[in-house]
Amino acid sequence: MKERVLSGMQASGLLHLGNLIGALRNWVHLQDKFDCYFFIADWHALTTGYAITEMIKKSSEDLILNFLASGLDPKRCVIFQQSRVLQHAELHLLLSMITPLGWLERVPTYKEKKFELEDRDLNNYGFLGYPVLMSADILLYRAKYVPVGIDQEPHLEITREIARRFNHLYNTKTLIEPEALLTEFPKVIGVDGRKMSKTYDNALYLSDTPKLIETKIKTMKTDPARQRRTDKGDPNLSPVFELHKIFSSDEEREFVSNGCRSAEIGCIDCKKILIKNVINVLTPIWERREVLKSQGILGDILKEGNDKARITAEETMELVRVDMKLTL
Repeated sequence: MKERVLSGMQASGLLHLGNLIGALRNWVHLQDKFDCYFFIADWHALTTGYAITEMIKKSSEDLILNFLASGLDPKRCVIFQQSRVLQHAELHLLLSMITPLGWLERVPTYKEKKFELEDRDLNNYGFLGYPVLMSADILLYRAKYVPVGIDQEPHLEITREIARRFNHLYNTKTLIEPEALLTEFPKVIGVDGRKMSKTYDNALYLSDTPKLIETKIKTMKTDPARQRRTDKGDPNLSPVFELHKIFSSDEEREFVSNGCRSAEIGCIDCKKILIKNVINVLTPIWERREVLKSQGILGDILKEGNDKARITAEETMELVRVDMKLTL
């Protein structure tokens, strides 16, 4: 049997190029090598967006559409919605009973996210306890691997700690400690020069139109030294060139780099090449999105995935209930 992989994406906004390059493309490759479970994390979206839930439904629909349009195949992996598999909530509750408060307070992203979203009231258990829900998501499917970048590997440690504590307390081996499936996640720069993020509202979305993609890229800043067309610049100081490193060919990058340093090309010329390449990447996805919309099969695909996920999740919960002496 293939070893199992699990991963998910929060339904907290529309899917963007950073998600595609950093995770979704990798998922597409993994579905042929592993027993893969990929899910829409709509409950996770509530940990910071509990007061603005209108976006969750739209985001969930966008996620399933882009999952399929980008190449995930429901015949080769299980695609499901977290909130439709209630065993996630049950295991989350049970694990919350054994997780020390100090473990949650020391999670690196707790303070980072709180600072990043300082305009929201995040003094609630849901936000503090999101690592327990994340652990439940992973442990529920007894996943061997979770695909992450090397900088995210420490986030898995609390899941391993919770699994070890559960197994020790109840003298069992039910919960499997997941390993990181390390992958190279390139940092995708947003239109403002920071990391592309829904939070920063600086993203190129998979649902954007070609015209909107063009407009967004044209507004990007380049090397500040290039005030005039004849000024020479340094491509390494340009956020646009960071995107060229991902979306352009070696020959195009060399052309852009040399042209910037010698002032033989202007910033508009540089951006036109990037616009063409980004649109070339997105065009097949746009085309598949339209086909999927016309077929009206998204609900059926998600229902089938939810049913499969529920069976696997219940198998784990039956063992957990026995371990915790919760059965009569």
